[in-house]
Amino acid sequence: MSSAKPAVSIGVDFGTSNTVVALATSDGKVEAVRFEHGGRTHSVYVSAICFWEERPGSGQPPRAEGGPWAIEQFLEGRTVHRFIQSFKTFAASSAFTTTQIFRQRYKFEDLLAAFLRTLVRHAGGGFDLGAPTVMVGRPVRFAGGNPDEALAMQRYRDAFERLGAGHARYVYEPVGAAFSFTRQLKHDATVLVADFGGGTSDFSVMRFSRQGGVLRAEPLGHAGIGIAGDTFDYRIVDHIVSPKLGKGSLYRSFDKELPIPNHYYSTLARWHQLAMMKGSSDLRELQQLVRTALEPAPLEDFITIVDRDLGFSLYRAVSDTKVALSGSDKVEFRFKQDGIDIGASVTRRKFESWIADDVARLGTTVDAALTKAGIAAKDIEKVFLTGGTSFVPAVQRLFAERFGEKKLTSADQFESIAYGLALIGQTAEPDRWTVAA
Repeated sequence: MSSAKPAVSIGVDFGTSNTVVALATSDGKVEAVRFEHGGRTHSVYVSAICFWEERPGSGQPPRAEGGPWAIEQFLEGRTVHRFIQSFKTFAASSAFTTTQIFRQRYKFEDLLAAFLRTLVRHAGGGFDLGAPTVMVGRPVRFAGGNPDEALAMQRYRDAFERLGAGHARYVYEPVGAAFSFTRQLKHDATVLVADFGGGTSDFSVMRFSRQGGVLRAEPLGHAGIGIAGDTFDYRIVDHIVSPKLGKGSLYRSFDKELPIPNHYYSTLARWHQLAMMKGSSDLRELQQLVRTALEPAPLEDFITIVDRDLGFSLYRAVSDTKVALSGSDKVEFRFKQDGIDIGASVTRRKFESWIADDVARLGTTVDAALTKAGIAAKDIEKVFLTGGTSFVPAVQRLFAERFGEKKLTSADQFESIAYGLALIGQTAEPDRWTVAA
């Protein structure tokens, strides 16, 4: 963005899978921050961080890279490293206190601050989080079985404060998406915004109107749930990958044959937990189970995935399969690396049977947003879908059946929230849209 028109508002969409920053200028223009990597220009910064020691044993703090540079460092694998992805999922977890990275312990806010520093650095001075108006997106409901919202927001504030953004305002992510969408509206409308992220899905009902040429928006109701793209990935791992890595097999304990505990496979299927498994007690327990397992080879493959940091490659194979099923009735899943070879045919019908309960719970959460807004589905004039999961046919059908296919619309699945957040920062009353921390 040209330095002749400095940003008057910065929107930060820190997502489970990807992060986008948008800058709004005084003339009303909004533009995403761009990153140059690998000969290409990107507006999306992968929510991953890689730590490594420049000089092992020197006592110096580890170096860190984020986004595509983290993936590059991880794939090159020239030094001992620690690669962490989807760490936003830990934000509201009181069970997560710290993780050991070489000789240092990192809290969630340490990880987030380190990640944001890499993002700002690679933006090449394109923006400063110390700007007067910084709007940060947050889920309506954080991921996890029992999320602690107050803890998550304190962690967010601590991390952003380290980069000079202690004054940042926090806005529900679907509200940001709604503001981006309003630029398409030609008339007053009651809108349902459905924002599907990697870890959570959030829904907001809003009423938009124009008075004297000025856009006015009234939030009517919000609801969220910890089901999204990563949940659908989990189902693929659970049904295809985990059985090939020992799930359902047995080990011998004295004179009894017992099943391998399932919680290892829950960790395998949740990318943020798998990234933390290396060096954990779970990995040591698996190594002990190999000695007494009736079929040790699958467990050895599981250990190899953790020990050699193959989780990212596995994640890509699973995610690619999910995306391909949106356009094909049948897809071949294949993961082949370091002596591990897992393959299977997956039909869309089978995949939809695996996610049926998840889709039903999404529908219940949509109904909760409508109830809080005090309106019926027929009163919704437009449904704005954003996020990659919104392209899953079963999710599309859910909204088409409730609201009618003609009401459905969508926009850029990555940039819309950040754009909307930056636009909110330009309004006369940005505090009106913030969530009490």
